[in-house]
Amino acid sequence: MMLRAARILGLSAATLLFSASVSAQLLPHQLTSTLAAQAPELNPSVLNKALSAMQCATNHGMEPADRLAVIDFSLPSTEKRLWIFDLARQELILEELVAHGNRSGENYATDFSNIVGSHQSSIGLFRTQESYFGRHGYSLRMDGLEPGINDKARERAIVIHAADYVDPEWIERQGRIGRSQGCPAVRQDVVEQVVDNLKGGQFLFTYYPDPQWLQSSAFLNCQPQRVAQYVAPFSRSRQGS
Repeated sequence: MMLRAARILGLSAATLLFSASVSAQLLPHQLTSTLAAQAPELNPSVLNKALSAMQCATNHGMEPADRLAVIDFSLPSTEKRLWIFDLARQELILEELVAHGNRSGENYATDFSNIVGSHQSSIGLFRTQESYFGRHGYSLRMDGLEPGINDKARERAIVIHAADYVDPEWIERQGRIGRSQGCPAVRQDVVEQVVDNLKGGQFLFTYYPDPQWLQSSAFLNCQPQRVAQYVAPFSRSRQGS
């Protein structure tokens, strides 16, 4: 019945399922299989965590998104570790290099922070927001959804922007790409594509196998009361706009 309605309305089954928030337990696993086939370098376990965290957020008050970005900070900066997916089409849009903070580590990021001035990257689930033109050019603001983990992102000016040090040529000279002050910076050649695909309320999930975060994250462990509390301010601001 639902799939028939989707065909009548011209919607994909994936879009309908997300909007209706049904099959909450199965959907992330179904999408993991489909999307993982298009992104073989992305650990399926990481992808499934991203999808599950996102689905938990949408099941408990947050608007569904059209796209999802995943960053796997367990990979070195010399490898492409940013993926952007179109959820309705169930397609990979982009796979790219991305920088981490200059106090998070050298080629590998190992230290993460939510503290202003730390120059470290943050992990967890984010909601992307408005694009703007700043000192790094075309950029994208985002809000961290996890208190104590990444909710100071806006205060810290953690944004997606382009940087000339995100360049494969740096790998030959330095053994890594350059590092940011905590922002997930990307190559100049792709920043417009990245920002345009992620602006306006998409999801970004940044991963690192931090034991404390894995055990305590309200989104990864889908704790309804905590999640509803965390997403409520974003729902209220959207309703008032």
